Amino acid sequence: MPPFDKREYESRVRRTKAAMAEADIDTLISTSPGNMNWLTGYDGWSFYVHQMAVTAQKLDRPLWIGRGLDLAGARLTCWLGEAELEGYSDDYLQSKENHPMAFCAEMLRAHGLDRGRIAVEMDDWYFTGLALDTLRRELPNAEIVDAEFLVDWVRIVKSPAEIAVMEEASRIAERVMQAAIDAIRPGVRQCDAVAEVYAAQMRGTEKFGGDYPACAPAMPMGEMAAAPHFTWTDAPFETGSATNMELAGCRHRYHSAICRTVQLGPAPAKLADLAKLVGEAFEASLDAIEPGVTCEAVAEACQAVFRRGGHEKPTRMGYAIGLNYPPDWGERTASMRAGDRTVLKPGMAFHVIPALWLDDWGYILSETVVVTETGCRSLVECPRELVVKT
Repeated sequence: MPPFDKREYESRVRRTKAAMAEADIDTLISTSPGNMNWLTGYDGWSFYVHQMAVTAQKLDRPLWIGRGLDLAGARLTCWLGEAELEGYSDDYLQSKENHPMAFCAEMLRAHGLDRGRIAVEMDDWYFTGLALDTLRRELPNAEIVDAEFLVDWVRIVKSPAEIAVMEEASRIAERVMQAAIDAIRPGVRQCDAVAEVYAAQMRGTEKFGGDYPACAPAMPMGEMAAAPHFTWTDAPFETGSATNMELAGCRHRYHSAICRTVQLGPAPAKLADLAKLVGEAFEASLDAIEPGVTCEAVAEACQAVFRRGGHEKPTRMGYAIGLNYPPDWGERTASMRAGDRTVLKPGMAFHVIPALWLDDWGYILSETVVVTETGCRSLVECPRELVVKT
């Protein structure tokens, strides 16, 4: 059964429909697994096939449309009734003759939704060019437009119930980070340390278990730590090396991400100095976050610290985070960078990550925070210093 009550989902649908009305959208087709989950509760590892949630001004509830094999999962996880669940047969699966979007179009016609302005998530990882071509061919009386991340922007402000789940994800994240720190020792293979991370992510706490995060653990060591987004190898950790870790806890698909750096052996002066600078930039970012402030202003507060230390960070200082599926736990909306004038509101959650990667090394520090009525609050409790293990 879905993790939230019916009223939570009904509120989400109302907010989505209000945003659709502002954008003059009659029907919205959401193929993003995160948006589908947020609107319907559906949760399954079935996003390798075409599936979608359809939200329409004419309908009280969304429609879930997916592979017939996954109907049982929809019945178990969605808050919807049987009338809102539609499954296509396997002759639509990876077929040259039939496409699932043709079935979707058939369902839209059956519900009288085949006209007007129909929005689709054109830049979603799970929406293909062929899907768009099929819809346009099958729905000649409709105007197909880009949804422009409509649902993502509606859900950027979290409800108290969502924040509570992110708090649980944060308790898992704390344990995950500690498991990683404990596992990193000279001679231990990187893959063995990552195995401990995965165990901690799935085990969760004594009160609740964890879920698989949308991103794999990133734990590059040595020269590989000069770049983000590397995972691991089977090479052993070495004395004198640093390991940058970007990890997360996940609960009901909601994430809390956290970054730390572990140094084996005495820290070189340049690493210690950079750790101090990044720590100051991180604190400046948190101090700048409050309702009414723009993402751009938070980024500038962080950047000002880096400039004083002789550095310039070319990438964003943070981004919206919450509910999602692979390949990313970010929400693809607001980013803390120059030019992003998104105004912060209570309930927004961000992964604040003022990390720096230099020519052949780097240092990372981050936490997931939520905007409050008066400022912001970190969701995790973990020492923010460079971790030195001698």
